[in-house]
Amino acid sequence: MAERRRRRKSWWWPFIESEPEPEPTPSPTFKEPWRKISWGEKQRDLQYVQEYRPENGDIKHLRILLYGPVGGGKSSFINSVSTVMRGRTTIPAAASATTSDTSFTRQYKTHQIRKGRGNPKTFYPFVFNDMMGLEEGSDSGVRADDIKLAMKGHVIEDHKFNPACPLSDEDPGYNQTPSPDDRVHVLVCVISANSSEIKEPILQKMSSIRETARDLGIPQMAIVTNIDTACGEIEKDLKNVYKSKHLRKKMKDFSSAVGIPMNCICPVKNYSDELEIDDDVDSLILSALRLMIHFGDDFIEDM
Repeated sequence: MAERRRRRKSWWWPFIESEPEPEPTPSPTFKEPWRKISWGEKQRDLQYVQEYRPENGDIKHLRILLYGPVGGGKSSFINSVSTVMRGRTTIPAAASATTSDTSFTRQYKTHQIRKGRGNPKTFYPFVFNDMMGLEEGSDSGVRADDIKLAMKGHVIEDHKFNPACPLSDEDPGYNQTPSPDDRVHVLVCVISANSSEIKEPILQKMSSIRETARDLGIPQMAIVTNIDTACGEIEKDLKNVYKSKHLRKKMKDFSSAVGIPMNCICPVKNYSDELEIDDDVDSLILSALRLMIHFGDDFIEDM
C-alpha cells in the first residue's frame, strides 16, 4: 500500500505548477556610456584652459553670462571653476546652501578667476557674470529685458536688479557706451537636475532671452548641476554620469523644453561638501568650461 502511494506521488508531483519567476528589475544604467569623456585627462584639459588667449586682440576677457531659474547653481559653478583652476577650495561668489524660491544673488557681478598667488594679481582671460535668477512672477526675479541689456553690455558692475522695474537708459546702472569687452560672448543656462518641470512663465522668459541671443549671434549652451543628488548611481560613482538613464532623460526633456541641443548641454557636479580636490569632479567642470571657451572664441573671432 505504501509502495502504491509512493508511485502515485511520483506520478503527479512533477505536474505541480511552480511560482512564476519575478521579472528582473531594469538596470538604472546603460551598459556603455552614451557620451565619451576622457577620464584621467584632467591635466590636459587644465593646460588647455590655462593657456587660452582670445583670438581677437581687442578682447581682453571672454565674457560668459550665466542665467537660469532660481537655485540652479550659478554662483556655485563659478566657485567650482575657481576651485579647479586654483587647485584649492575658493568661494569668490556668494552662494546659498538652502533651497529657496527667491534668488540669493541680487546684483550684476563680474567674477575673474585668479591665477595662483602673489602680487601683482593676475587673472585668466575669461570672466563669469552672475545675476539674479529667473522666477515665475512678472514682478519677481530678474527681468528678461535686463538679461537682454546685459548681453549687449549695457548693465554696469554691481547694478542691483529691480524685479518691478526694468533697467532704462536713464538709470545710473545703465552703460551708455559698451565696449566689445562689455558684451557677452557666450550665454549659459544653468539648471539643476533636481528641479521639477520648468513652469511655463519661466519657459517664456527663457525663450525670449534665447531669441535675443540668437539675433545677436551669441552662442548658447547649458549646464545641468546637482547630478549626484538627482541620481543614486552617479552619487555612488561620478563616472556613471553618461551611463545614467535618469540623467539622460532629464537632459533630453530639458533640451526639448528649452530648445538647446543635447551636444550643447553639459552635466556637472559643483563642489559642495568636499574639502579636497576631486579629479572626476574637475574633469566634468573642465569639459564644460572648454566648450564655453570654444563657443565664445568662435564668436569673438567674427566681432
